[in-house]
Amino acid sequence: MSFQKTITEDRRLSLLLVLEQTPGFSANAFLLRDAIDSIYGHSASVDVVRTDLSWLAEQALVTTRTTGDVAMATLTTRGIDVVCGRAVVPGVKKPMPSA
Repeated sequence: MSFQKTITEDRRLSLLLVLEQTPGFSANAFLLRDAIDSIYGHSASVDVVRTDLSWLAEQALVTTRTTGDVAMATLTTRGIDVVCGRAVVPGVKKPMPSA
C-alpha cells in the first residue's frame, strides 16, 4: 500500500470521527478541515476535504449539501457503523479498538 493511500484512508476516517463527535453529527468543510488538522494532524486544503466528503457521500457514509461556498456534511447510520468498527469500507481506515 502506498503512503499516500494510507494518508487518504486515515484522513477519511478522521473526518468521520470528527462528525461522530459533533452535535447533530454535522459540520461544514471549513470546521472539519480545522478539526482534522488540530486533532489528527492532517494538514489538508478545503478542496481536499470537499473531495473526501464527496467520496464519503458516494459510499453513503455522509450526506452533503452545499449552500454558496459552504459544504456541509452529516454522518449517516452507515458512517456511524464504520466509526464504531461494525462495518468496513475499502478506502476508509479501520478504527483502532478503544482501550
